[in-house]
Amino acid sequence: MPLSAYAPCFLCPRQCGADRLAGKTGVCGETAQLRIASHGPHMGEEPPFTGTRGSGTIFFCGCSTHCFFCQNWQISNIGSPGRTLTADDFHGIAVRLIRLGVHNLNFVTPDHFWPHIRELCVRLRAENHTIPFLFNSSGYHLPAMIPKYAEHMDIFMPDFKFSDPALAKDVIRDERYPALALESLRLMVAAKGFLDPFDPTGRQPARQGVLVRHLVLPGHVQNTLDLLSLLRDEFGARLPLSLMSQYSPVPATRNRPPFHRHLTAGEYQTTLDHAQRLGFQNLLIQPISIHSDFLPDFNKPKPFKGNP
Repeated sequence: MPLSAYAPCFLCPRQCGADRLAGKTGVCGETAQLRIASHGPHMGEEPPFTGTRGSGTIFFCGCSTHCFFCQNWQISNIGSPGRTLTADDFHGIAVRLIRLGVHNLNFVTPDHFWPHIRELCVRLRAENHTIPFLFNSSGYHLPAMIPKYAEHMDIFMPDFKFSDPALAKDVIRDERYPALALESLRLMVAAKGFLDPFDPTGRQPARQGVLVRHLVLPGHVQNTLDLLSLLRDEFGARLPLSLMSQYSPVPATRNRPPFHRHLTAGEYQTTLDHAQRLGFQNLLIQPISIHSDFLPDFNKPKPFKGNP
């Protein structure tokens, strides 16, 4: 996919058609100039990805999903801080991460910069780099794009945020999210299977496959219960699943209850009990905590306090 795919741009479900090559800004908030907010070895992902040496994360500026509670809100909106890269700059960052010994290259919110990412992946494989490529995404995709991603990506780690179309409409202004996320996930699993190996200790980092993330939202436990049942019915008990308790309020949630508060231990336990009743065998869980080591501040040179 050449960079001409930015003009007009139909890479995401918003289908805004912006001529990003001409400098127009898409719904994602970005032109065709590649911009990243942060990169480096990251210990804040799930153990199968961080292992012992970290996941080689590259955080892209902009986003087409626009969840108002996004913990990366500083970089997901128009005018966000970031650095503009050439293709050679991008390649240089990737190679340096590989030489540091990270277990994967982790492309965070990659959809709207896919032409650049695809070009990088082709170049790295031509240079005989065998490190796994990880597509770390919101779950808000065009299903037709998944086979294109799967030609180059080894690992998919999509969010599955909403089972409730009304909640999706409230948060991202698109009630189609549950249907789009489900069809995209079907295609990801068909292309790559479940995460392999699935090692919760991180001693054997994952090389291929799919793991689904779901963030439990305060005041919306039913959304999670329904989603867990849907995933169990669609994919069975072996689907690798990360059930996250790490929701943290951000400035845009201050006047939007119940999103203005943290998740309670009781809310999370209710969802965990349901996941266990459904028999999920490859389930990663989080302790309830307001510890902020991995709540980023992208205005700082080191956004994540928890990284070495």
